[in-house]
Amino acid sequence: MSKNETLRQAALFYHEHPKPGKLEIRATKPMANGRDLSRAYSPGVAEACLEIKDNPANAARYTSRANLVAVVTNGTAVLGLGNIGGLASKPVMEGKAVLFKKFANIDCFDIELDEPDPEKLADIVCAMEPTFGAINLEDIKAPDCFIVEKICRERMNIPVFHDDQHGTAIVVGAAAKNALHVVGKAFEDIKIVSTGGGAAGIACLNMLLKLGVQRKNIWLCDIHGLVYEGRAEDMNPEKAAFAQPSDLRTLDDVIGGADMFLGLSGPNVLKPEMVAKMTKQPIIFALANPNPEILPELARDVAPDAVIATGRSDFPNQVNNVLCFPFIFRGALDVGATEINDEMQLACIDGIAELARATTSAEAAAAYSGEQLTFGADYLIPKPFDPRLVGVVSSSVAKAAMDSGVATRQIDDLEAYKEKLNQTVFKSALLMRPVFDSARAASRRIVFCEGEDERVLRAAQAVLEETTETPILIGRPDVVEQRCERLGLNIRPGDNFELVNPENDPRYYDYWSSYHQVMQRRGVTPDLAKAIMRTNTTAIGAIMVYQNHADSLICGTFGEYLWHLNYVNQVLGTEDLRPHGALSLMILEDGPLFIADTQVHQYPAPENLAEIAIGAARHVRRFGLEPKIAFCSKSQFGNLQEGSGKRLRDAIALLDSEPRDFVYEGEMNVDTALDPDLRQRIYPNSRLQGAANVLVFGEADAASGVRNILKHRAGGLEVGPILMGLGNKAHIVSPSITARGLLNVAAIAGTPVAQYG
Repeated sequence: MSKNETLRQAALFYHEHPKPGKLEIRATKPMANGRDLSRAYSPGVAEACLEIKDNPANAARYTSRANLVAVVTNGTAVLGLGNIGGLASKPVMEGKAVLFKKFANIDCFDIELDEPDPEKLADIVCAMEPTFGAINLEDIKAPDCFIVEKICRERMNIPVFHDDQHGTAIVVGAAAKNALHVVGKAFEDIKIVSTGGGAAGIACLNMLLKLGVQRKNIWLCDIHGLVYEGRAEDMNPEKAAFAQPSDLRTLDDVIGGADMFLGLSGPNVLKPEMVAKMTKQPIIFALANPNPEILPELARDVAPDAVIATGRSDFPNQVNNVLCFPFIFRGALDVGATEINDEMQLACIDGIAELARATTSAEAAAAYSGEQLTFGADYLIPKPFDPRLVGVVSSSVAKAAMDSGVATRQIDDLEAYKEKLNQTVFKSALLMRPVFDSARAASRRIVFCEGEDERVLRAAQAVLEETTETPILIGRPDVVEQRCERLGLNIRPGDNFELVNPENDPRYYDYWSSYHQVMQRRGVTPDLAKAIMRTNTTAIGAIMVYQNHADSLICGTFGEYLWHLNYVNQVLGTEDLRPHGALSLMILEDGPLFIADTQVHQYPAPENLAEIAIGAARHVRRFGLEPKIAFCSKSQFGNLQEGSGKRLRDAIALLDSEPRDFVYEGEMNVDTALDPDLRQRIYPNSRLQGAANVLVFGEADAASGVRNILKHRAGGLEVGPILMGLGNKAHIVSPSITARGLLNVAAIAGTPVAQYG
């Protein structure tokens, strides 16, 4: 098959399997028995109905309406496909609904209507107001879309947003704002030439007016040439608003001296010779899809300094509506806005633009590996997978709605609201809050042993922004400096963090001699100590903690866990401090689950297992949770005499020998630990109530296997591993850890051990 046919078949397979379409409906309440049924439907449902009848605002409390958007189309202007009708447009609308859910956790119904008449279409949409908290109009041809939106906005008391118009205009506005920042110009001074008089083009021009562009400086062209005063052909009121009193007639006539070209028309409309007539550092937004008005390479042949955006993902600066619509709806829904007004749209523009000028997020960098994500001519707007968008943009929109008087509900603490939004993206945020709060009360020095790693550099930036900790990195200065520059980070060694250069550090003699002193009776000669302190960054970090040049170390972004543990334990292990086990927090859809020991002991002895349980209980409380520990094995409450079950029973006997302040039980199967009803049938006298939240295994292979299955098949997010027993002086992560994961481990390391026992 040809490449195009291969892509076509892959797309069709994606839409058909494992089940047709891209959406499904799931219940949010249990429906397991007659009691659930009586509350969900008759007679219990009547109570919610009566509450809403008495006060319509209660619909936001008792139904999903406040988080439900309708994506509505009649299929008359779908993508680049034209008038394909409502049914054929359904894959697009389903996709739009998926984007709402993915990026802003908004539920959607896609509604495709077989109604070409704009006034009748508006009547149908208006009749749906009781069902939805907002309406997203999509892919309706111009000028019908203007009519539909106008009627709906006038008659409905919920936000109505035509994304093809206003979504495009918002993202264009943000990109234009930053493009002018790059070239050093202002909206009020620039000349704009635009092609395309459709819904998106007109909306973009109206938005540019709101941003400060002077109407006299906007020259609009369409398929018939310049829109000028007195022209009768293919005119409507929206175009007429931009008619120029001029004898000029073509795009080539008016392009001279233009600071910005805005294209929402068709392929190859803008010729290289036209670009040559524009000003120095021209701004070219060639947004036609799939083929732009001019290809970037052709524009740069005549204007190498041009700042260019397109609608395509294979060029820099893709103007993509997904940067806008999920987040503007999120903010509008959360304050019960009655409309999406100019103030909210301008706030959205500001939020998007400011985010691009900030440091790039690690998550966006991971999603767009290999791309240069540093603010400038090739990075004017954030990437859609930047997880900060929902917090920054939605909170800005919500504030604007409240300030402009269209909100029916108030958010008293916008910072808390923003943090809550971030928790929907960063699954660890809510559980990590107590740990971060404790870490902020201290000011510990954390040494990152693999300081040249991109994830470590991004984590160091985040540590400086979000904690009171002091990061110390081990790495070569020229490499670290270059990578900070390439990654768009605004931190630099010496200015923002201490850098230990393993090739040339003034403390080298002190470090190798100290390491030799520790290891001289374990076969380490002076020459070997010198070599290790030049090449082994984990050993260097351990010596720094040993000498109190740092409070804790983090290592393990590459290499095998036990290799790192060997050097950490050599230097930092004492009679009182020794590795007890590795504890991983798995954040799952239905709550947190801790797994131990995943790394340290292959076959932990009963004494090890008891220490693991004690350490796990202590660490679980750091997250604001009460530990409920289950010892897990193939054996179940003594039914097998050999294997791990015996060691687990002996561990429980050790724990029973003294009073404990946490609940533990075992040995048992994993399903017995997690299912209280099953456990009640098997062992009615269990001291464990409810589901366990800590699983302690008798073998590392079992613990590690469960941990990896939860990560890769249950969508679990790992925090850790947390190294227990070394007094919080060291933590060894896994090579799969992310920059956000490193930040979480740094927060764990950032709390003095005395604060949690």
